[in-house]
Amino acid sequence: MTQFDGFGQPTTISVGDGLGHWTETQMAFLAHGASTPDHLAKTLAADPEFALAHAVKGLFMLLLGRRELVQTAQDAADAARLADQSRPVSTRERAFLTALDAWLGGHPSKAVALLDQVLLTNPDDPLAMKISQAIRFVLGDAQGMRRSVEQVMPAYGDDHRARGYLMGCHAFALEETGEYGRAAAAGSAALEISPDDAWGLHAVAHVYDMLAEPQKGLTWLKGREAAWAHCNNFRYHVWWHKALMHLDLGQTDVVLDLYDTLIRADKTDDYRDISNATSLLMRLELEGIDVGQRWDELAETSAARTDDGSLIFADLHYLLALIGGRREDATAKLVSRIAEDGARGQDEAAMRMATPGTAAALGLEAFGEGDYTTAFRGLSKARKHMQLAGGSHAQRDVFERLTIDAGLRAGRMEDAQAILDERSAKRAGRDDTFARTRREMIGNSTAPLRVPAE
Repeated sequence: MTQFDGFGQPTTISVGDGLGHWTETQMAFLAHGASTPDHLAKTLAADPEFALAHAVKGLFMLLLGRRELVQTAQDAADAARLADQSRPVSTRERAFLTALDAWLGGHPSKAVALLDQVLLTNPDDPLAMKISQAIRFVLGDAQGMRRSVEQVMPAYGDDHRARGYLMGCHAFALEETGEYGRAAAAGSAALEISPDDAWGLHAVAHVYDMLAEPQKGLTWLKGREAAWAHCNNFRYHVWWHKALMHLDLGQTDVVLDLYDTLIRADKTDDYRDISNATSLLMRLELEGIDVGQRWDELAETSAARTDDGSLIFADLHYLLALIGGRREDATAKLVSRIAEDGARGQDEAAMRMATPGTAAALGLEAFGEGDYTTAFRGLSKARKHMQLAGGSHAQRDVFERLTIDAGLRAGRMEDAQAILDERSAKRAGRDDTFARTRREMIGNSTAPLRVPAE
């Protein structure tokens, strides 16, 4: 019997409590809520043969970017197929199953294409919309994020329960494609409709980062902590944004306090948490700030992830930790594995290991060794394709900063200047403190350059 979830989408879930849990699962997922897996577990407990829930569980596992969870995702795919055999699902629901199979086969772009087909017939389906946005984020496809969300916007009327979350997705896509004014307006409107829309809130934080307006960013976040307090580990990422704002203002003591008490209070090995921590510490070191022993636990954790290879974005941040923690053997092992995976090139992850991964990894390794000429060569080559690593402009900026500083330390002043100019062009012509400081260095090239603390 077909039932309709809280968004009006037809589902083949059995009659009972499962339908309410399923709607709550989707609501929590849209808000990046920590309760998402609990609601999903309750859904499957109420209806173990609900194929769509199994498929979504598998997609959630793959979004976590961990090699050991691939088998969990495969188990979910198998359970979804078995459920489909006993209780055939709709064309819409089967597309999620097929999308999971495609990603398990190494082709997340195909998974996105299948979800796009769902949105052609069900444009008001927030689950397909949000998962599509999430996968495209991993792929670094900002233009696709924007195109996809804008195509379905007419289907979200004022009475649609997910309208605020859709607008939050639109805000982030606008920011990543350079529409900063519209992004800020969309993110603010999203919060008015859905006060727990952490994604929309953080989209506005991105705007202030790109426009080099840290004080406005801090004002935006102040008093809105409830918008991300309910989140899963995404809450650490919002605190990371706050730390970036304080860093741009030169308030490094505040940055380190945020790191210790909020950003890295929980020593998880989730790659997203590692990326927050490593990129923040590296930014601090580039400014000559002694971060003490904070690299040690990150390096220890990352040394255990050198064989992962799920996402180049994750691997490059593990590499930052190993470089920062002076783990030469683990660094060499990870760089070698990235190159080997890239040479095989059998799926999309491997393709990204090849480009931009291999050049970036070699450049980072050389930077850690103090070989800035080689570092600049590798990082410069990688930066042309770095968006393929996924993530956001703000997240990838740590590699941009390293490239610029490698150029300065290698005496490549004109090249560093050119990259600074390109960086500022993407930021509406604005220079942040990092850029202004480096321009001063170029203007006075006899001044000693700061190096990471020993």
